[in-house]
Amino acid sequence: MMKQLNLPDDTGVMLCGHGSRDEGACAQFAGIASAIAQRLAPTPVAYGYLEFATPIIRDGLDRLRETPLKRIIALPGMLFAAGHVKNDVPSVLNTYARDNGLEIRMGRDLGIDARLLEAAGDRIGEALAEAEPYPLDQTALVVIGRGTSDSDANGNVCKVARMLWEGLGFAHAEVGYSGVAHPRVDVILERTAKLGFKRIVVFPYFLFTGVLVRRIYDQTDEVAALHPSIEFLKAGYLNDHPAVVDTFLDRIAGVLDNDTAMNCQLCKYRVQILGHEASLGAPQESHHHHVEGIGTDGHHHHHHHDGHDHHHHGPNGHAVPE
Repeated sequence: MMKQLNLPDDTGVMLCGHGSRDEGACAQFAGIASAIAQRLAPTPVAYGYLEFATPIIRDGLDRLRETPLKRIIALPGMLFAAGHVKNDVPSVLNTYARDNGLEIRMGRDLGIDARLLEAAGDRIGEALAEAEPYPLDQTALVVIGRGTSDSDANGNVCKVARMLWEGLGFAHAEVGYSGVAHPRVDVILERTAKLGFKRIVVFPYFLFTGVLVRRIYDQTDEVAALHPSIEFLKAGYLNDHPAVVDTFLDRIAGVLDNDTAMNCQLCKYRVQILGHEASLGAPQESHHHHVEGIGTDGHHHHHHHDGHDHHHHGPNGHAVPE
């Protein structure tokens, strides 16, 4: 566990989540925010969502502004820096900072972190512990990421899978995505089933539950029913593992130490990346105002990602007034 962080008295912390129509996912995110608040007390901590749930990010910022603060440290509550982290969340923060004369500094994404690999290893280990003993060197691992239109973020899922594969001693690993990117869950599970392994562990590399995680588990059951000779184990997602909380706290410490730069070497908005040439230099603007707060109250809204998430980095990755 990380040591206690001591933030300046005039500083608050804002946790910016993606948001979900799933009340369970929102409850788990609120639980993480509560755990962070306990570790940072008496520093005020608030949270809000980009889309599909309330409170929205501006609501959380309003709560913090009611206290005598001079600055806010904002953290993206997402695993990798795709369009939401590089563009949508900073755009909301920039607009709020400009309109309210407030200093907001944004930390970097959780990314690939040794603590999160530890948490992932524990979740996979828990699934293995509930099953009959079977050699890992005869077992395949399938890691499922969320999937985005950002190939760099999708590539990070592959790196996580590789490190879990080698670190835990699996015979083989495959990677799939719940949406946007390929291969999709059913395709990669069918492909892995043809490799001859008698046990396959399916691990959703997600922070919280939700529609996508349940769909991953349902699709695992469907493929398992077609291959009764293969044992499919469903590992849990990261959720409230202590190492997850520690990683968030580390990102707060990074803001204090000016360590906030995301991976810009392969960012499609700053470097011409094969297949994403049109995104280079695109302006930072959010496309999520129309879905703020929609979803958990029973209303349905169809949201389309067009794959063109525009953004601009501030100095050292900070959110800055435009």
